[in-house]
Amino acid sequence: MSAPHPFAIPLVTRFRRVTSRSGVLIRGAAGWGEFSPFPDYGPDVTRWWWLAAQEAAEEGYPAPVRDHVEVNTIVPVVDPERAHAMVTASGCRTAKVKVADPGVSLADDEARIEAVRDALGPDGLIRIDANAAWDVDRAVHAIGLLERAAGGLEYVEQPCATLAEMAALRRRVEVPLAADESVRTAEDPLRIAGLEAADIVVVKVQPLGGVRRALAVIDAAGLPAVVSSAVETSVGLAAGLALAAALPELPHACGLGTATLLAGDVVAEPLVPEGGRLGVRRVEPDPALLAQWAPEDPEVVLDRYRAAAAAAGAAVPEEGGL
Repeated sequence: MSAPHPFAIPLVTRFRRVTSRSGVLIRGAAGWGEFSPFPDYGPDVTRWWWLAAQEAAEEGYPAPVRDHVEVNTIVPVVDPERAHAMVTASGCRTAKVKVADPGVSLADDEARIEAVRDALGPDGLIRIDANAAWDVDRAVHAIGLLERAAGGLEYVEQPCATLAEMAALRRRVEVPLAADESVRTAEDPLRIAGLEAADIVVVKVQPLGGVRRALAVIDAAGLPAVVSSAVETSVGLAAGLALAAALPELPHACGLGTATLLAGDVVAEPLVPEGGRLGVRRVEPDPALLAQWAPEDPEVVLDRYRAAAAAAGAAVPEEGGL
């Protein structure tokens, strides 16, 4: 196993209230892995991200059953003109639109969604993600307005924070609901199924501890899955692709077309969708690009990596290079 290689890459627009993505890459016998948790997560959470990186580097991935994956484009909280341009440029037929951001009005969300519908045309699919911002009553009201603005929604992702709220909301709206933040441990999917809290599970490899654990979570949930990214470099996206490629059934486009949200990448040929799909492949960092995106203070991300390793019961080397 190589020592961790820190990186920090700006985002082209603010996303989840952050303006850059940082982490470390590691190389092992099976290839490269990425560790890039969001800055507000502590070691009790980031240990899963560390385990996912170890799996990618040392174990590799299960055999794929498909050679490409359909993906959605993602529309952050931007003005309608920017949203229209992003969707048009993506080539995707499905768009995931962020809504309910703090300080942004429901009218602003409606305008963004109307622009996305115009860009997609009548046959494209729109899904929205509220990141658990609403209570049940507010969700009922907002979903009604946004569904009309979209001319129909494929589904609403994590409209409420708790599974109990999701279950109550599901009885009051006809739009399918997808659970994202709720899917963080192997126990949660069992609760989703028991409470009938969602129609779809959204899974991300790093937060769940790797591709194999994510497959177990999907199996436990017993629901259709959408594989999504955590806004990673192409190294992290390759893990999401591996999960999507290994699923027996994949009825929905996946949220893996996020490389364009980064101002750069660590690989020479990033995993960028072409015609709304990604080819399934492994990637390898380019030494010059990894040097270009080295953080000014690497110890910040290295300390987080070491803390995650300690929480997972392991240790990591202090220094290393490509």
